[in-house]
Amino acid sequence: MSGRKDTRTDTRTVHVDVPVEELTLRRYTLKVLHGPDKGMEKSFETRQLFIGTGPECRFRLNDPTVSRSHARIEFDPNGYRISDEGSKNGVRVSDRRVMDAYLPAQAEINLGETRILFSLGTETVDIAIARETRFGGLVGRSVEMREVFGILKKVAPTDPTVLIEGESGTGKELVAEALHKFGPRKGRPFVVFDCSACPRDLLESELFGHVRGAFTGAVRDRKGALEEATGGTLFLDEVGELPLDMQPKLLRALEKLEVKPVGGNRRVHLDVRIICATNRNLSEEVAAGNFREDLYYRLGIIHILLPPLRKRPDDIPLLSDHFLGELTAASGAPKPRLAYETMEKLKEYPWPGNVRELRNFLERSIILAGASQGAEKPLELTGPRQTTRLIGADPDEVLRVSFDEPFKDVKDQLVRDFETRYFTRLLRRTEGNVSKAARLAGIHRKSLEYLLKQIEVPDLKDMRDAGKG
Repeated sequence: MSGRKDTRTDTRTVHVDVPVEELTLRRYTLKVLHGPDKGMEKSFETRQLFIGTGPECRFRLNDPTVSRSHARIEFDPNGYRISDEGSKNGVRVSDRRVMDAYLPAQAEINLGETRILFSLGTETVDIAIARETRFGGLVGRSVEMREVFGILKKVAPTDPTVLIEGESGTGKELVAEALHKFGPRKGRPFVVFDCSACPRDLLESELFGHVRGAFTGAVRDRKGALEEATGGTLFLDEVGELPLDMQPKLLRALEKLEVKPVGGNRRVHLDVRIICATNRNLSEEVAAGNFREDLYYRLGIIHILLPPLRKRPDDIPLLSDHFLGELTAASGAPKPRLAYETMEKLKEYPWPGNVRELRNFLERSIILAGASQGAEKPLELTGPRQTTRLIGADPDEVLRVSFDEPFKDVKDQLVRDFETRYFTRLLRRTEGNVSKAARLAGIHRKSLEYLLKQIEVPDLKDMRDAGKG
């Protein structure tokens, strides 16, 4: 399994004129004065920032008294304002409890046991907010997504490397496709390489290519993904999964714009744009020693952060309408509509699988509604994940924890046990159909195939045979 695919794009002329409005704001700094992260200091030039312990937070804390998404700092024409995101311990500015307040040029912010100094700088930056609600395959009317569209409009005609960060299911590959489609390399190869789906011992060969006889099974010369993408774009998906020993080799290839196939002596010149994506926070991976700092800065010349769907519920009506149209277009069936109450439920649900989960949920609902569903009545939906059971509600569902072992070992074992039980049940439901199981789980098929190699599940052939019986 190479984790690689080559998509040839449409060579027709496309219109890329996305009207934007410019927003001028000032850079600011956050410094932790007291708490577990004391001394941490970062500067920001973003319109919106979340502070908390969750992975989606740009200013991420390790304080157990701080909520997953504790506070939001957001710019508007009157300045920067801080809002409580429904935290358990509240937000205090200069020792006063606030729910929503404008910040002075310098202020102390208390979140749980953590005290942060907010300092407004003098340097200004321009932020582009697109007026359109679509860019390529991306859809969204929220300011968060239109800000992403504004960045993409500026970046697409250029050629530097781009790093896209965001949770699984937020549309990172759609961003890469849009950058390629609206850039100077459109019509040339768009090659996708999934770093998480490629076996570790084949990574170098799959990226750089190999010559005949380089290793057992190398019966002919083969181009690597970098060479295959020549003249076009290489999208390195899940680049955060790249092993440490491969990272300097990739960095060298990008710096010198050439590769040497495994087992060969010739060097191949590269003419390729690199776009990367990860669901990890790579700056934290750098700090933890899991990712090279020099490669991080080389890949992130342009940095795009995709917001999770739970942070932009206003996009759900537009996304739902878009997906319902897509899902019924092929059959020629009328597009279903959603009742107001149903839409409100969809907007309240946190969507851990993000946009991908929303699309899968709507697809499943259309299928279950059957052929009798028409446009004259609202599509009836059951609430997302209503069939989910609480852990421990059934003896077969209990995940046992040992409190006598090191935390990391116990956590890793708990995750493995959960993954094994979850995907065993899902594959039994789909009678061993991996593609269907991946769709229901809201993940890529290749990601599930890779995961199945790491966990113990019953033989897929037995599941398929049981389904025939």
